Amino acid sequence: MPSITYKSTSRSVSDLKVHLVLVTKFRRKVINQKILEELIEIVKNLADKWGIEILEVNGESDHLHVLFTFYPQLQLSKFVNNLKTVTSRLINKNNAEYLKGFYWKDSVLWTKSYFIASCGGVTVEQLKQYVESQDSPA
Repeated sequence: MPSITYKSTSRSVSDLKVHLVLVTKFRRKVINQKILEELIEIVKNLADKWGIEILEVNGESDHLHVLFTFYPQLQLSKFVNNLKTVTSRLINKNNAEYLKGFYWKDSVLWTKSYFIASCGGVTVEQLKQYVESQDSPA
């Protein structure tokens, strides 16, 4: 069984991991290899600024997956919104002509929504069994 590396601060010890998926607007297949490489670089640089550790980042032509670990002080929605804004702005800046073939008016890369799910070393069922097996106080 792999050992868990906890994140520690003066007020907390945690193991928080999430899987984030960003989908391109209208699910247009705009992400080519060049844009994917740019996205990966931007995501890693932005994560450093937010104190986030990227575990994995990759994508397909119409979506991007980001698996990362973070401290409990992080406001996930603010990070995700910043990530979407910065990646959209920089990808549009560097690939404006290419993107015109996909988006005639808006230069927004991502849909307004996103998918995010927590993930960890055990299943919810295993956690429930662990909690149920605890001895009651005397």
